[in-house]
Amino acid sequence: MNAPSPLRQTLLERFPVFASLPADRLDAVLAAASLRQVGAGTRLFEPGLPCTGFPLVLDGSVRVSKVSPGGREIVLYRVGPGEGCVLSGSCLLGQVDYGAEGVAETDVTLLTLPPPAFDELILHHRPFRRFVFEMAGARLAEVMELVDEVAFKRLDTRLARLLVQRGPVLQATHQGLADELGSVRVFVSRLLRGFEERGWVRLERERVTVVDPKALVEFSKL
Repeated sequence: MNAPSPLRQTLLERFPVFASLPADRLDAVLAAASLRQVGAGTRLFEPGLPCTGFPLVLDGSVRVSKVSPGGREIVLYRVGPGEGCVLSGSCLLGQVDYGAEGVAETDVTLLTLPPPAFDELILHHRPFRRFVFEMAGARLAEVMELVDEVAFKRLDTRLARLLVQRGPVLQATHQGLADELGSVRVFVSRLLRGFEERGWVRLERERVTVVDPKALVEFSKL
């Protein structure tokens, strides 16, 4: 028996859902899919563009976000290794264009299923269909939580919670944190300086170090 190709092995490691496919069908999927490696900062899709396939992330991280006409960004979700982009899936299923943008946060390796292969798997491979729909449900829950955070919770407590979740050391600019929170840099910078004065964080260039996570957790509960 021939040893599996490196791509086949990586796909099965990242996406065990494909292990239940017969060998010939998996070979057909791999033959139809396109492998792409992009550098950090590459824009993978943007609003108004048609979806050309269903990307599976083998390595790296993709940020999916909405950007206002004025340039403000709010992060909807991230796609990491072993995950697919549910926005791409919904665009393929609904035959609509993208309504948000996707940017590689790190160097990213993608295996993109063309629409015919995606449709065939959705229709005839129950594990893949369940994988896509469960992922869509999880992403919807994340977006609903984001709406709740932005609409109903204070910016200072949201920032405190974000620092605890992403800490203890965040390699991020104040603008990047503002984008995550759907706010603007000046407000976030002011809050961070206040946290630093209380001894909760230490601010450096493009870095925030959480010094007192317990205090931030307590504050985030207000």
